Amino acid sequence: MTAADRVNSPRWRRRIASAAAIVVLVLVALVVVDQRQWLRVAPPLVPEPDRADRILVEKAARRLTLLRDGRVLATYPVSLGFSPQGQKFRAGDGRTPEGTYAIAYRNPRSVAHLSLKVSYPTPDQALRAATQGRAPGGDIMIHGLFNGLSWLGSLHRLVDWTNGCVGVTNAEMEAIYARVDTGTPIEIRP
Repeated sequence: MTAADRVNSPRWRRRIASAAAIVVLVLVALVVVDQRQWLRVAPPLVPEPDRADRILVEKAARRLTLLRDGRVLATYPVSLGFSPQGQKFRAGDGRTPEGTYAIAYRNPRSVAHLSLKVSYPTPDQALRAATQGRAPGGDIMIHGLFNGLSWLGSLHRLVDWTNGCVGVTNAEMEAIYARVDTGTPIEIRP
């Protein structure tokens, strides 16, 4: 029997099919565990001297910088809203807001791997949207990848894909989450 005959035999076909089924099941299990976040553990805050006292997001540079006393602690590349240029005016416009805000709360059970809520909209922004008969939008976050999509890793940066948030990889989000407490000021520049 030749090698080609062995590979084409029903026995080999069953082995290949069994191996393929096992690979598919393992991949599905990994996606389900990631999507359900069964293994997610929110990192604790680092000691106060190592925490950011300010966050700077530069939309044009697609960059988030953590600062402490004016010195750079860390810098991360980011993805933004799907229509990132300009100020956010209403829900659904795909824009990442610009201005000075604060981190309103930390969410360890987010639909995206960990998140930090940005205090958008300000009262003035909410009033401006209301006078135009529109909702200002909300739920602007710094967050990791959507649960179940962590396998994308840094590929997420190929396009602006959020609804106005600031997106980073899950590993980057864990590092940011550990260094940013509630109340930390955040400036988002054009």
